[in-house]
This record gives sequence, structure tokens and C-alpha cells, in this order.
Amino acid sequence: MTPSGSAAELRRTLAVGDAVVIGLGSMVGAGIFAALGPAARAGGSGLLPGLAVAAVVAYCNAMSSARLAARYPASGGTYVYGRERLGVFWGYLAGWAFVVGKTASCAAMALTVGAYVWPAQAHAVAVSAVVVLTAVNYGGIQKSAWLTRAIVAVVLAVLACVVVVCLGSGRAEAGRLAFGASEGAVGVLQAAGLLFFAFAGYARIATLGEEVRDPARTVPRAIPLALGIALAVYLAVAVAVLSVLGPEALGKAGAPLADAVRAAGAPGWVPVVRVGAAVAALGSLLALILGVSRTTLAMARDRHLPGPLAAVHARFRVPHRAELAVGAVVAVLAATVDVRGAIGFSSFGVLVYYAIANASAWTLDPSPAGRVVPVAGFVGCGVLAFSLPGVSVAVGAGILAVGVIAYGVRGRLGRL
Repeated sequence: MTPSGSAAELRRTLAVGDAVVIGLGSMVGAGIFAALGPAARAGGSGLLPGLAVAAVVAYCNAMSSARLAARYPASGGTYVYGRERLGVFWGYLAGWAFVVGKTASCAAMALTVGAYVWPAQAHAVAVSAVVVLTAVNYGGIQKSAWLTRAIVAVVLAVLACVVVVCLGSGRAEAGRLAFGASEGAVGVLQAAGLLFFAFAGYARIATLGEEVRDPARTVPRAIPLALGIALAVYLAVAVAVLSVLGPEALGKAGAPLADAVRAAGAPGWVPVVRVGAAVAALGSLLALILGVSRTTLAMARDRHLPGPLAAVHARFRVPHRAELAVGAVVAVLAATVDVRGAIGFSSFGVLVYYAIANASAWTLDPSPAGRVVPVAGFVGCGVLAFSLPGVSVAVGAGILAVGVIAYGVRGRLGRL
């Protein structure tokens, strides 16, 4: 099939339920299986307050994103919003932060699949997962939505089992949930920054603005719905696991949910949790590839990335070249690099992305009441970003600086 040009539009097939499922597939994924341990290590008994802080910042970001998506129902998310509301450079910076950070997240999710399915061949399994899911996305967005729906159902069932096993075991103690003031604000904020990584999936709904029916109605409804469901799930799982392990043991756990069901006296559930983690990582990877490829499409349309990546397939109506390019880069990373350390950078990049979203939303309504949420979101993103480990902040700032330099060089060459 021959692709159409960059001016072609994507096919609008997704309803509210489909968009909510894609957002849930991004949020209720591998993050909840992996993020609780590092967050407990950073915040100790401040894990639950950290979750609350992350949820508040995520809510502000979600509301800002929903308002912007209703005004600008096109693929690209904050790349489009920043460009339209703040200027070309800020849109570019948001797109760069999203594409680079989330490409690293894609590789991390692929390696998570490999680590759970076949640890001895984690890289080979990771590459295979990337190839298969890229092929699924290539076949059309509706097929991706159906696969994501199945993945979300499996993951929610596994998480429900974890909650029931832990809270019903008789080994759960409410005293382990108590917050000690000795943990300090820094630990709580660092835990919130790490947990925010698991909330960031609702951006995928905004990046699909060109593929949902009636986007002015669908996107603003889908984003808070997906976020609210994810928060309820995270809170239930965090309470269940923390009440069994306690903050110290949870902070040392390599596989927190598997360790929790084992400590609850149900080792037979450990394989089920491992399968659930692998399926969750697949769901996250599927949605991440969707989101990165759509932002790549939007940036290529504006020639901030190579123009051929803006092509839309004539039959499947998907940005097939962008999807193949993203899949190829992720496959190379998954085959050659241990990207666990890139998760911190990914969180930094995502928080920069949402800071620009909030700044964009601030321009929509000049009234003080209309600016409360964007200001709170902007400040929250800044605080959490610079509360992350120093290495993550340094690497993140450095890679963003590379993007800024590339933008400047491109502008100078364009004027010659």
C-alpha cells in the first residue's frame, strides 16, 4: 500500500471508553509493579503521602491537558498546545522532552517484559515484544484499543487478587501505614516524583486527539475518568502491600507485589503476579509506542523531525513511518542498553512536558479562578522534577539542552 502525504488525517474511531482504556493501559501498567519499592526506599513511611502528592499534581496536569485537548483536537499533545499558546520553541521543547523521555520508557517496559518472562534472555524477549507490538500498532488504532482492553482486564484482575490476598491474610497491620514525621518533606517529594512516573499515561489520550470521535467532548471526559480509576487502583494496592511488608521491607523488595503475596502466606500466587507484571509491561509498551509515534508525527509535520515521518498509511490511516522509526529505536535500545537508570530521566522529561502543558493552559482563561489549576500544576511539576535524584536531574537537563542546541542550529541553518 502506498502512504498518503503528511497532510492526510488519521481515522477517528475511538469513543470515550476506548480512550479511557488506552489511558488505563498506560497508567495501570508496569509502574505499579515496580515503582512502589523505589518510592518506599526514598520516602519510607511517606509512601502514601507521596502518592497523594503525585495524584494532586497529576490531577492538575490532567485538567490542563483536557482543556487544551478540547481546544486543539490534533495528534501531538503538549507539542501542539505549547506551539499554539506559547510559541514554536516551547512546543518543540515539549515534544522533544516527550519523545526522548518516553522512548527510554518504551525500552524500560520492553526489558521489564523480558525480565519477567525469561530473565536469562531478557534482551531477546524485549526486542521481540517491541517488534510484535509495533506490528499491532501498524495494523490500525482500533486493533490497538482492543488489545489494550484485554491487557487492562488481566492486569486489574491480578491487582485485585494481590489486594484481596494481602488484606485478607491476617498478616496486614494498620500500624505499618502510619506516617512518621522523621521521613521529612524531601523523602515524600522524592517518592512522589518516582510515583508520578506511573500516573503519566493519561497523556496518551491527549496525543490521540486526532483519532477520537467528537474530541471536544471525548478527551475532557476520558482523561479524568482514567486518572480517577488509576488512583483508586494504586491506593488499594499501595495500602495492601505496605500493610503486609512495611516501609523498610518494601523499600528493599525487588519485586514488591510478588514479595507481598509471599509474605502474606500465599506463595502460590507469585507466578500469577509475575505473569500480571509481564502483561502490564506489554500494555504500557503498547500505549507508549502509540503516544511517541503520534508526537513524532506532529513534529515531523512541522519539520522539527524528518518530513517523511509525517506520512499516514493509505489503508490503515496510521503514521506508519513514525511507528516503524520509533519501534526501530526502541528495539535497538532494548537489545543493547540497560535502561533502568533512564526511568528517572523519563520522569524528569515528563514533568517538563507537563509544566509546559500547564503554562499553555494558563493562557486559556485570564480569570484568577481559571488559572488556579494550571499554576498549581506548573509549580508541582517543577518541585517534583528537581526533587528527583541528582543524576536524573543532571542527565535530563543535559539531554533537554541537546534538543535546545539542535533547535538553534536548525533555525540558523534555515536563515542561511
